[in-house]
Amino acid sequence: MKILEDLRKAEGELDLQAVIEHIPYTRFLGIQIDQKGTEITTILPFQDMLVGNVNLPAIHGGAIGAFLEVTSIVQILSDTSLLRLPKTVDLSVDYLRSGRPVATYGRAVVTRLGRRVANVRAEIWQEETHKLIAASHGQYLLAPS
Repeated sequence: MKILEDLRKAEGELDLQAVIEHIPYTRFLGIQIDQKGTEITTILPFQDMLVGNVNLPAIHGGAIGAFLEVTSIVQILSDTSLLRLPKTVDLSVDYLRSGRPVATYGRAVVTRLGRRVANVRAEIWQEETHKLIAASHGQYLLAPS
């Protein structure tokens, strides 16, 4: 993906928000990146189109799963110098609470970074970081640079 190479700054640092804006689905969801040093927080602003259950209302599980996956991939891109997006091999999602109609935040930790595969744990919450609405464990294939 030539775009990743072009978006890396002179110091080799990647503009993660620009990467997100080049992916149609993440742009559609309106995902934003808040980066302070090496700490990255992904943000999924609430939109009516995200509601899956209008009776509660609750954010659709597919949007939650996609947000967890994007959070993991953004963390991998931050921790590596990949020139291609990682590919999801396996993703396990634990849905812990209903996602209410408010902004959702996420963080991920790369628990193992090998030459070919990365293992990542991601967590998302809404108003309180200790009240997770979902968490995931994923394995991602790292494309050769």
